[in-house]
Amino acid sequence: MAEKDPLQKRITAKKLVRYFVQGVIILAPIGITAYVLFWLFDKIDGILNPYIRIPGVGFAIMIVFVVFVGWISSHFFMGSFIHFFDQWMERTPVVKFIYSSTKDFFEAFAGDKKRFSNSVLANIFSEDVWIIGFLTDEEMEKFELGSDKVAVYVPQAYNFAGQLYILPRDRVRKIEGITSGEAMKYAVTGGVADLEEEKPKPELHSNNS
Repeated sequence: MAEKDPLQKRITAKKLVRYFVQGVIILAPIGITAYVLFWLFDKIDGILNPYIRIPGVGFAIMIVFVVFVGWISSHFFMGSFIHFFDQWMERTPVVKFIYSSTKDFFEAFAGDKKRFSNSVLANIFSEDVWIIGFLTDEEMEKFELGSDKVAVYVPQAYNFAGQLYILPRDRVRKIEGITSGEAMKYAVTGGVADLEEEKPKPELHSNNS
């Protein structure tokens, strides 16, 4: 049986490499998502593990407890109690810094004080360079910078870190064409997210005669 020529071997090797890369592209997001969800499930479930050893029960109890706290906080009496507790925590030395910083962080994403809902293009490093950020504060008088300055938070790609810039208003342009969530995804993925593919396609209706 005749051996394959070198060209045919190279073609076969390239196909195998391409198939491997395609497999990684498909499996890596699935594997990482599954790992993160499993890690989160395991950590939450492990909180009650010394007392309840049935897998999943601790996780379910924690979810129900969080929902319950959210529900009772909407009632006047419990809302007043939580407000009192909140004020007490924010006046306690050392605890104040940790508590208020964590609270503000979560409220910036999902609370009543959402700060990442205004996506913008910020002109920072040069006149022709624009980066995606989020307008987080429009009152810079507290820093004695005047009303013509605004605060823009710029997230880093593939990282939970970011940078805060204080810029003149005329160097910040609001993004109108996409949502703040899409802007965040585009920024943290380094611009590789295809936002056009994620938009719902218009349904085609055929006319039956």
